[in-house]
Amino acid sequence: MRVDLLTREYPPFVYGGAGVHVGQLTRHLRSLVDVRVHCYGDSHAEAGVVAHQVTESMDDANSAVQAMAVNLSMSEAVRGTSVVHSHTWYANFAGHLAKVLHGVPHVATAHSLEPMRPWKAEQLSGGYRLSSFMEETAFTGADRIIAVSRAMADDITATYPRVDPDRISVIHNGIDADEFAPDHGTDCLEESGITLDKPVIACVARITRQKGLDHLLRAAEHFSRDAQLVIVAQASDTPEQRRRFGLAVDRLRSAGVQVTWIGGDFPRRALRQLLTFAQVFVCPSIYEPMGIVNLEAMACGTAVVATATGGIPEVVVEGDTGLLVPLETSGGDGEPHAPEVFAKEIAARVNHLIDDHATARRLGTCGRERVVTHFSWSAVAEQVRRVYEVVA
Repeated sequence: MRVDLLTREYPPFVYGGAGVHVGQLTRHLRSLVDVRVHCYGDSHAEAGVVAHQVTESMDDANSAVQAMAVNLSMSEAVRGTSVVHSHTWYANFAGHLAKVLHGVPHVATAHSLEPMRPWKAEQLSGGYRLSSFMEETAFTGADRIIAVSRAMADDITATYPRVDPDRISVIHNGIDADEFAPDHGTDCLEESGITLDKPVIACVARITRQKGLDHLLRAAEHFSRDAQLVIVAQASDTPEQRRRFGLAVDRLRSAGVQVTWIGGDFPRRALRQLLTFAQVFVCPSIYEPMGIVNLEAMACGTAVVATATGGIPEVVVEGDTGLLVPLETSGGDGEPHAPEVFAKEIAARVNHLIDDHATARRLGTCGRERVVTHFSWSAVAEQVRRVYEVVA
């Protein structure tokens, strides 16, 4: 069976969880099916990977229109495949077009939903309406939708009532527990200027409203002064968001909070060392269908404090592998009803684990065990292969 995966991101050009997902899924599917990958970009050295780029005439077009053009290119390039499997709105429409054009089954993985991310309008302007249209059209016509959590499946049926719930399969994201495992070396941390003279509170996220970094910085004002906050935030949705985040970090430092922002290169081993030595990992997202970063932290034996939203409670077990922060929202933007209360709730749980080393260690140990037992990529790939067999 030949399967063509359609995606915007593919290693080494990855800026979010969907890119990590596709890279790992491809690696583990290769022993099960004939896999071809179609991604965005100028070129790709890996065999079986085809990069699609925006033509020069589209350079000044809205980014959603550019994505539409890439989708058209992908839909033609998959001719001869048995199944197309698309990831995120950036490639979902290509899967739909391939189904219409070539009569092949379309499987779409839902990593998030455009209507549940209204702040994307800031990034895409009018293109946000187009991205939502592309996603809805693809999901409505797909032969099967893979949701990365049960919460994601519920969101799909609530957001797109025309989608038959029987066409949704829940398959959680995975984690490579061999790659992400405790690393007690300190050389990479030292090269990055991170010292371990104070307990470390770590966060890894993209700079976007979805990830709740503004709320983390507000919470940091209440963190124990005996601890330091290290934020790895390399990618941003827009340059303006990155600029504002930098200013907020500077204000926090001026207030006497020890915070390190890693905004540039940070090798994989450095990330493992950071997660290993962190006493607490914080995920302050206001929208998170699954949250691979929580799995990465748990795999390195770190206790997690995370928002109880989306699929996070399916990963982080309250009192067993971490502590969950309630999120009460108002309006349709997903933001907390009382931001200051939300920030203090984050800080209270972080400070509890900073003060209680034994509990932090216990949660971290249980987190590692949960990852190894329930979230292997080989198991994920096998479940996905079964979906292909159903639709093919």
